Amino acid sequence: MENSKLNHSESHLTALSRLVATLRGKKGCPWDKMQTPRSVSVYLIEEVFELAEAIIKGDPGEIREELGDVLFHIVFIARMFQEDGQFDLQDVAEAITTKMIRRHPHVFGDRTVSDSEEVVQNWHKIKRDEKKSSPNSSSLDSVPAGMPSLMRAYRVSDRAAKSGVEWTEMKTGFQNPDELRQRLKAALRQQDEELRFEAFGHLLFALVNICRRAKIHPETALASAVHKFEQKVKKMQDLIADGEQGLEDLTAAQKAQIWQKIDPA
Repeated sequence: MENSKLNHSESHLTALSRLVATLRGKKGCPWDKMQTPRSVSVYLIEEVFELAEAIIKGDPGEIREELGDVLFHIVFIARMFQEDGQFDLQDVAEAITTKMIRRHPHVFGDRTVSDSEEVVQNWHKIKRDEKKSSPNSSSLDSVPAGMPSLMRAYRVSDRAAKSGVEWTEMKTGFQNPDELRQRLKAALRQQDEELRFEAFGHLLFALVNICRRAKIHPETALASAVHKFEQKVKKMQDLIADGEQGLEDLTAAQKAQIWQKIDPA
């Protein structure tokens, strides 16, 4: 950019687009100029995870910063495709606006819905109609193979259920908590490593589907639980920080006593 200060006649988003164009220009940054959409996609994934973590923490300032990092990478990737004559950021915004209008006929059209569940059902039907132009397409095809397994398990089972294949109907025993406990005990008793591996995979997938049926996203629930556990462990470490012993030096009873102070419930 010729001037690092924002021109009051332009939006901040326009200024960001100009900044990225400058970074990629002849007199720009050597590192930025050598990037490709594939190389930048890795950083985008990292930034999205950092944004998700900030949202879990609930700090508005941190969330704003992480949203900015994600936005920068989106603008950066769009710029690279613009340079190749494929599309630009305006095309991206236009396409998603058109898609959202098409998928919300109860807001922008004359369709009426009774509740959020019907909104989700209509969304799935509209997506299915959009995919009909692609031969041999499946509703599962758009679930990325590289997605973290917990998130992918939820998404695949959700898409399958909306297509008429409900996993809990195929595996009714897994809905019973007592049955789950019995299967867990059986898995622990397995001597064959491959059988143990498969058994625990089925158990984890069962829990994902139970969460989905309860309208709880397992990724969000687990992330919250891990965050709380992490904070408690850090508090335990802080409580003994002035002593000569670390947590690893304490007995199980001593650690349980410290834990009780932090989490008496």
